[in-house]
Amino acid sequence: MLAYLSWHRPAAAVQQAAYEQALERFHRSLAHRPPSGFRGSVALRLGELPWLAPAPGADKDAPGYEDWYLLNDWAAVGVLEEAAVARGHETAHHAIATRAGATTGSIYRLLEGCSRPSAAGVAVWVAHEPGYDRDSPAALLGDGMDPASDGLWRRCLGLGPAPEYCLLAAAAPAGVAASRLPQGWIARSVTRAVVWDG
Repeated sequence: MLAYLSWHRPAAAVQQAAYEQALERFHRSLAHRPPSGFRGSVALRLGELPWLAPAPGADKDAPGYEDWYLLNDWAAVGVLEEAAVARGHETAHHAIATRAGATTGSIYRLLEGCSRPSAAGVAVWVAHEPGYDRDSPAALLGDGMDPASDGLWRRCLGLGPAPEYCLLAAAAPAGVAASRLPQGWIARSVTRAVVWDG
């Protein structure tokens, strides 16, 4: 399973309530008329979004948002790309796109565990610091996670700045403790609130 993740922030002068209404409307549209290979979506408000700075003139304290679009395979990525701006979804997509400021995205692959992003209370993002060897911590990250409710994802296509791994869990498991990670790797827990889960 793949997930297209979109991170975004409201443009300057866009109110949070209006932004979230437009965001929910787009996700509802996809749920009502799902493209082929689409397995649902989740929109989350984040306590912090360190890899995406606000757009110039936007409120630096405004929340960031993270959308998960769950997809069967790479073919479904292309179908979603076309469907998002096609008949049936175009108006809802335009409403959120015109309110968005800074945006970026990546595609992640589920390595193990649960595929529902909203089932987890915390997202632990694990990234590699520049200048260190790239020994992969993948074998360690899932240590202590509950595969029935937690999920370990790895970036397979970066469309902008994004951490390499994401561990979704009720609480950060032992595998992401700083003492367990190889040198040069850092883990950051991000709090999330569900805006849409369909």
